[in-house]
Amino acid sequence: MDKNIFEKYDRLKDYLKGLGSVAVAFSSGVDSTFLLYAAVDALGDKAVAVTASSCSFPKRELNEAKEYCKALGVRHYIVESEELEIEGFADNPPNRCYLCKHELFEKMFELAKRLGIEYVAEGSNLDDNGDYRPGLIAVAELGAKSPLREIGFTKAEIRELSREFNLPTAEKQSFACLASRFPYGETINEKKLGMVDKAEQLLLDEGFNQFRVRIHGDNVARIELQPKDFPRMLEEEFRNRIYDTFKSYGFAYVSLDLKGYRTGSMNETLQ
Repeated sequence: MDKNIFEKYDRLKDYLKGLGSVAVAFSSGVDSTFLLYAAVDALGDKAVAVTASSCSFPKRELNEAKEYCKALGVRHYIVESEELEIEGFADNPPNRCYLCKHELFEKMFELAKRLGIEYVAEGSNLDDNGDYRPGLIAVAELGAKSPLREIGFTKAEIRELSREFNLPTAEKQSFACLASRFPYGETINEKKLGMVDKAEQLLLDEGFNQFRVRIHGDNVARIELQPKDFPRMLEEEFRNRIYDTFKSYGFAYVSLDLKGYRTGSMNETLQ
């Protein structure tokens, strides 16, 4: 491994030490797990984890967050985030992520203040600069820190060091909240979030690693898989079983996106 990546990690720890104490917004994803590990490495018990619980955050992710914090020995706090109650959120406007992140980080800052923690930090990395991410505007407005972007970590580097440190998320698929599965302008509700959650859990249980199940209207599923996984999905027996199970979740139509998996595909409709 290139020694420069370890030097970058040392700079990250120095940055975190300079904060004095920090509450890490922890989703149990690749980036936030790495950031939390580094924060504990740098600050010990002056670092805490904060996870949002909501209908757009799968229970498996919440459980993984709890398990990792227990294993790491870090204090873990859970805040309730009721996105569907945020004015305008359910209408799914292009700035939906801004509305959600603003409400969530306000709660995290309130918690940090009660705990006597000086800063709140989140795990976006350098690669996130290349996509439409209005949530990062809310992060900046509220003054949350973005240490991985500040130091210049890419996703590939985060995965490389995660493997080196034996973090459980080193090979974990990229994840975004379930609300990102809806086209802008289509209403988000708890029923449809549940349909997407069950559909994605099925594909996880079947061994697929990186994918999305997008929902269009009330009952159309569009599956994004890595192209290398197309042949398996198109095997007749397997294809029919997936189709039938999706139907049982409430989908009337199930399609396979020929372009395949890509992050932020819903942003393709934005000018």
